Order: sequence, then C-alpha cells, then structure tokens
Amino acid sequence: MTKGKGKDGKDPKGGELLVCSNNRALRDYEIEERLEAGMVLVGSEVKSLRARAADLEGSYAAISHNELVLHGMHIGPYAQATHFGHEAKRQRKLLAHKDEIKRLLGKLGAPGYTLVPLKVYFKGGRAKVELGLGKGRKREDRREQLKKEIDLREAKAAMARTGRR
Repeated sequence: MTKGKGKDGKDPKGGELLVCSNNRALRDYEIEERLEAGMVLVGSEVKSLRARAADLEGSYAAISHNELVLHGMHIGPYAQATHFGHEAKRQRKLLAHKDEIKRLLGKLGAPGYTLVPLKVYFKGGRAKVELGLGKGRKREDRREQLKKEIDLREAKAAMARTGRR
C-alpha cells in the first residue's frame, strides 16, 4: 500500500484529514479551552467536505434547547447530488456529551465568551469540528499579538541565518 491518503481521501491509519480551518478566529479570540464535537450531516454534505468545499468564515456555535448547534458554516453544493442536495448555510447539530454541554453553558453565561469553530476534519472516517471557548480580543490586543508574532518570526529568521537552532 502506498504511503499517504487512500483512494477515498481517508488516512489509512485512522488519523485526521483536515477539511478547513479558521485562522481568523485564532487572531480575533483568546482561546481558553478546546472541545471536539461530531457533526450531524446529510450525505451530500459529507461528499462536499471530503472535496474540501467548506468555509468557517463568520460561523459560530451556540447552545439552544440543551443542544450544541453550529451556525453560519458554509458547505458548498456537491456537483453529483440530485435536486435533493443540501442547503449551503444551515444550522447543523453538533454531538457532545450532556455534561460537556452543561459545563459550556455555565461558561458561556459569563460576559464576552463565545464558541467559535477552529477547524473541521475527518477523524476515523467521521466529520468532527474543533470548537474553541474564547473571549474576543480588543483591537489593541490584536495589534499587540501581531507584533509578538512578527518579532518571533524575525528572531527565528535571524537564528536560521546564523546557523543556530
């Protein structure tokens, strides 16, 4: 067997296959906690995710009626689907334990906290989403974080030029 991904796009060892990530969320939010949740999808959505036709821009998760729900995630239409395809931006139920949902509900009650999706991936053949419980950064905080990242990048480049590691 060849090394890497199988014919169907799955990692043969059952590892993760990244579909999309939300880098903007890492910049705009101070992530304090991460949570993995399963996604309830229809067949054409799974096919579109395997083709990496998804975007997390502007999406968020919320708890309603003691269920975790993902809002605003775009999953593109699957070309081979019939007219019974899926709606691109619909609410999608997320699967998590009741205890985790209750704990998150308590933390989301504090002002400024929100659940943002960080990445969507396949793990063991199942679609998963990684949620981050975070607090929004102020504009000044974002600028400070950006300066730190630039300084770190420049320091690494300088060390690479001098041959140190």
